[in-house]
Amino acid sequence: MSNVATFLTFKENGEEAVKLYVSLIKNSKIHSLVRSEGQGPFPKGALQHAAFQLDGQEFMAMDGGKYFDFAQGFSIFVNCETQAEIDHLWAKLSEGGEEQPCGWVKDRYGVSWQIIPSVLGELMTDPDAEKASRVMEAMLKMKKFDIQALRTAYEQP
Repeated sequence: MSNVATFLTFKENGEEAVKLYVSLIKNSKIHSLVRSEGQGPFPKGALQHAAFQLDGQEFMAMDGGKYFDFAQGFSIFVNCETQAEIDHLWAKLSEGGEEQPCGWVKDRYGVSWQIIPSVLGELMTDPDAEKASRVMEAMLKMKKFDIQALRTAYEQP
């Protein structure tokens, strides 16, 4: 049977990125890290291969050099239960990176993340179109999501 994993190719500092991600996401671990001894296209010490999990999802990574960038169309989606979880991930991932609208943040390695409260889907799919519309309006004004502000928009008379 085939296995599917997301493969991240960093310009450099892939090992640093992997260690950060594993430290931030629950149920995560590094399976293996292989550093280059300077053979082939890899400079000595570069991440030649990493295998790791983020909340049970399989990932792999390597340092690929200056020709590699992450496209905006790729992101890692994190479903957060609490505001504290959102605040923590946002602070750590935006450090040296870039805050973006609607719960998106690009980390210092160029990877885009969606830091999304789990309640958002429930609020935006309410059968009451006015409630859902108010939540959408509030969401569009935010960078980092504020669960209480989304609930307040939802509950407005």
